[in-house]
Amino acid sequence: MAHREDICAAMVALVDSGLNRGASGNISVRDGEHMLITPSGVPPRDILPNDIARMPLAGDGEWEGPLAPSVEWRFHRDILNARPEMNAVVHTHAQWCTALAVARKSIPAVHYMIAAFGGSEIRCSDYATYGTPELSAAVLAALKNRAGCLMANHGMVVGGENLTKALWLANELEALAHQHFHSLLIGGAHVLSDEQIAETAQGFKSYGAKARGESA
Repeated sequence: MAHREDICAAMVALVDSGLNRGASGNISVRDGEHMLITPSGVPPRDILPNDIARMPLAGDGEWEGPLAPSVEWRFHRDILNARPEMNAVVHTHAQWCTALAVARKSIPAVHYMIAAFGGSEIRCSDYATYGTPELSAAVLAALKNRAGCLMANHGMVVGGENLTKALWLANELEALAHQHFHSLLIGGAHVLSDEQIAETAQGFKSYGAKARGESA
């Protein structure tokens, strides 16, 4: 039940932070050989833990629960299958990410925090209709060696080792999109080099609070 409650809370948090509106966006979490995923078309504040659908990762649309899963279940399933290091996927229609996505613009290394996504560029995927195998393939290609991408004329998606990390990445991606969008209005940002981003990524390995006596 804990995963289900966490998903419900996370969906509300996405609305409260402005990353989603109405019934847009969806979340999935790995649950052994299954995934738990938000239901289709239900406003976040109305989703109850038992409303979360359960789907086999080896399946092709079968689900358990009182409500049908998100129509985007396919790319959630495919990301979790293709990326075993990811245990949670967050998809939103965040304002600034979507603004760049409708312009089909990737995000270059305008800020060192892009290193958290595994490289010096956040790609924008090709366009495909929502819920289709074509969209899933496009998203997987844009996510190669990355923890997040923009989805052309759609929104964004991120994946993390747990739901807390995935939510953090969703907020960081929206911040990068906001920065890049506004830098374009004043002539564009000075883009950091691949070497500078690699140095930052190396530093991230020892970043964060350590217990007393624990080496950095």
